[in-house]
Amino acid sequence: MSTDLEAARAHVAEQVKVDLFTLTQDEDNKRGMQEVSRSFLSDTITVPTPEMYSYASKASVGDDVYHEPCTLALEAHMAKITGKEAALFIPSGTMSNQIALRTHLKQPPYAVLCDHRSHIVRYEAGGLAFHSGAHAQMVIPSNGHHITLEDVEGEIVLGQDIHSCPTEVISLENTLNGTIFPQDEIVRISEYAHRIGVKMHLDGARIWHVAAETGKPLTELLAPFDSVSLCFSKGLGAPIGSCLVGPKEYIKKARWFRKMFGGGMRQTGFMAASAAYALTHNFPRLPAVHELTRKLEAGLVEIGVEITSSAETCMVFFDPSPIGVTYLEIIERANQLPEPLKLGGSRLVVHIQTSPQAVEDFLTVVRTLAEEKKTAGFAPLEKKSTPNGRPYGNIYVRGVKREAH
Repeated sequence: MSTDLEAARAHVAEQVKVDLFTLTQDEDNKRGMQEVSRSFLSDTITVPTPEMYSYASKASVGDDVYHEPCTLALEAHMAKITGKEAALFIPSGTMSNQIALRTHLKQPPYAVLCDHRSHIVRYEAGGLAFHSGAHAQMVIPSNGHHITLEDVEGEIVLGQDIHSCPTEVISLENTLNGTIFPQDEIVRISEYAHRIGVKMHLDGARIWHVAAETGKPLTELLAPFDSVSLCFSKGLGAPIGSCLVGPKEYIKKARWFRKMFGGGMRQTGFMAASAAYALTHNFPRLPAVHELTRKLEAGLVEIGVEITSSAETCMVFFDPSPIGVTYLEIIERANQLPEPLKLGGSRLVVHIQTSPQAVEDFLTVVRTLAEEKKTAGFAPLEKKSTPNGRPYGNIYVRGVKREAH
């Protein structure tokens, strides 16, 4: 080998080399953990703990496109606890939902009926149209909380009228914006759908919260559905991953679509192990999360803030206008704290790493602003609501999105 070639290779190796860590990486990570504990933005921001990393580091090292022992074991466990025949580990909840629907939809024209606030149509970048070429039949729930069988019957498209797009799948979401979909209504919709030959899919990204709050096993909660997507990084604190469950032949086809979508992964053992750790150690913590969320709601009510969607699980939505305060004022004041709070408007999300002190500090911020407004002469406003007590649609306040409840 020539000296010139050796030198050239060494030069390329020097260019490729990288060190991602800062000189203060350990301290940076501690600060990051502290910031997570004081953020109400989402439960997706939770981070793996040293204990989770330690467990994951022992995982198998197979290739998931071929054979990955830990991932296969996780998929078998997920199929068992959900009462389905098979399961498929997928990188994200969005991909899991989109693969689920694409696998159900075989020959257009076809449509998916869902709540107008559903993640599949609001927050998946138009994937339903792009990946499946499907029409979305979005339903506004007449009760303001969840769609009912009567809502479905009023919007579903059946028959052979060539002017219409027939409904092939009904996709529900549980929880939706933190609210629990009543199981008896799900059963009613499912029985109707299956009677007329329509498939049922569930975006169950946060179904863990429903199981933790109601005590119902996943087998019961998911029995009405032909396919279900469950997330490990929302609520449970794993760094990545969702799981799609359903019939064996359905999952076999879904695995093909996962490859087509670019979701075939390699050494996923550590991801599966992180999910397993989250199921074992973090799922039991969800009732405490719900209790802290209710404490947050009670504090806001005591101050005089209007609750626009109650704390059924890990979220509470609020409107501070009755005390003369805006979202931006709250956000700005929270940012000025010695240890800032991260907020995003009307939605407050509590998670397994939210500190009780963060809740107290947030309530203090709102309480202080309310007192300042009162001192300045503001008279509390009379609360306003729609006939069913809930707002309709999505509202934007100076660029801050208030999600529908």
